Amino acid sequence: MLTEKRQEEIVRLVYERESITVAELKEILHSSESTIRRDIIALDQEGRLTKVFGGAIALRTAQIVNKELSMVQKKDLQIAEKQAIARYAASLIERDDCVYLDAGTSTGWMIEYIREAQATYVTNALSHAKRLADKGFHVILIGGEPKSSTDAIVGAEAVVNLQKYHFSKGFFGTNGVEQNGGFTTPDAREAMVKQTAVKNTQLANRYFLATSSKFGKVYAVTFAGFEGGVILTEAPVQESLPKSVRVVNVNQPEQ
Repeated sequence: MLTEKRQEEIVRLVYERESITVAELKEILHSSESTIRRDIIALDQEGRLTKVFGGAIALRTAQIVNKELSMVQKKDLQIAEKQAIARYAASLIERDDCVYLDAGTSTGWMIEYIREAQATYVTNALSHAKRLADKGFHVILIGGEPKSSTDAIVGAEAVVNLQKYHFSKGFFGTNGVEQNGGFTTPDAREAMVKQTAVKNTQLANRYFLATSSKFGKVYAVTFAGFEGGVILTEAPVQESLPKSVRVVNVNQPEQ
């Protein structure tokens, strides 16, 4: 099948179904996975569909967000919700854990509630590192390129530094959570760091802190899928998510 015809068929299928996976397209179009992925990338760049983790979605399906708020803008948003999530997340840390604490306001609130001094804390957030150190905790700050708007260390050097660590627990912020998009963020440099830290965290102990406002939103770059992760949120989730991810409502944790 010619490239143009194949891509037109991909667009038709995406809008007919609203979402479709690479595996489904491969079977329907009798093309290789690499070819399908290249087509999706090209169509995404042309603005005809949205590339997401493992496939594509129609532009109208998810709320696509491009604007990223700074830490200053975000710190006063949904404070009570973030505090509830952070309090629960902090209670999960145990003696001798090697913990990754991602940059972000939700993970930042965790520091108020962390009590476990016999753990090691690794972070890519400048302010997180200082606050943890001020509490007398053993903290390691990842080296790399500082991004002032989000107070994060990002880039290739940060990725290299992270690769040597293995985390018993990891706590991650996310800008968007969506059934096809996975966990997303606006910045590719931050996504690289997040992706590496997620990969180096024990599968069952990958915690994603997400207020209910994050659901149904897709940002530019996917940094993690739903394989084995745990979403910590403060309200019942209306979004349809894969069974491979566990959702904990921190206000009703036993349900």
